[in-house]
Amino acid sequence: MRAAAERLGVNHSTVLRRIAQLEERLGAQMFEKLPSGYRLTAAGEEVLELANQMEASSHQLETRVFGRDQSVRGLLRVTLAPTLATHLLMPDFADFARLHPDIEMEILSSGELANLTNREADVAIRVVYDRKTLPLNLHGLKGAELFGSVYMSRDRLTAWRAGAPDPIRWIVISIHGIPDWASEGEVRTTGGPFRTTDAGAQIVAVQQGLGITTLPCFVGDADPLLVRVPGADLHMYGTLWLLTQGETRKTKRVRLFTEFVSRRLAAYAPLLAGLSISRD
Repeated sequence: MRAAAERLGVNHSTVLRRIAQLEERLGAQMFEKLPSGYRLTAAGEEVLELANQMEASSHQLETRVFGRDQSVRGLLRVTLAPTLATHLLMPDFADFARLHPDIEMEILSSGELANLTNREADVAIRVVYDRKTLPLNLHGLKGAELFGSVYMSRDRLTAWRAGAPDPIRWIVISIHGIPDWASEGEVRTTGGPFRTTDAGAQIVAVQQGLGITTLPCFVGDADPLLVRVPGADLHMYGTLWLLTQGETRKTKRVRLFTEFVSRRLAAYAPLLAGLSISRD
């Protein structure tokens, strides 16, 4: 009840009152109250099924009307991973915003997948390993392939070559483990891992010389403080896709944006593939 009230922007008693009004109008009990909370009755489950259908129809209506909007103004929501926003595409977003000052841009930089069908975003820029895993209702514009490698700070590599005794830790995000090869390569990890909760902290940690970590090549190769670990291979993360949904993709501002970013991603192909630098 508290969660529903917060989502609706009303208080707890209002939610209770509206449920009571619905039950009175339909002549059926929607919920069974239990010590652990509320559970849908059989009647409530039927109402929920119909409500989901109504919501889907509402979203379909909205996207079709939105798709007819051919003006180069209004709101454009773009969702992508934080690292792609901060280390690659933000200058391009700025260029697009300057070209189209009447388009209000909202950049949703999050690791969570926004629901394009529900109009949580108009365009998604995602790294996809297998196109078949994407929902069939999404329209995809294929971009460049994205590769990564293993990196450490340039100063830490110099110190390691000079025989510095400091441990080289494996820097890892969240609860991910240490790969077996991390202690078998030319530069071997020692000591306990150093864990962070986000990519931003991971990048700063490796810049500070705490150890080695895997990064996308467009991050590691472009950073003058970092260098690829000797002997490190490239590994593929997936392919960048520009994703839109249904009628939304027909809107002029969405088409302009996807075409613009697609050209920029094509120009970044060598950087994204890890081919833009000579090997150290």
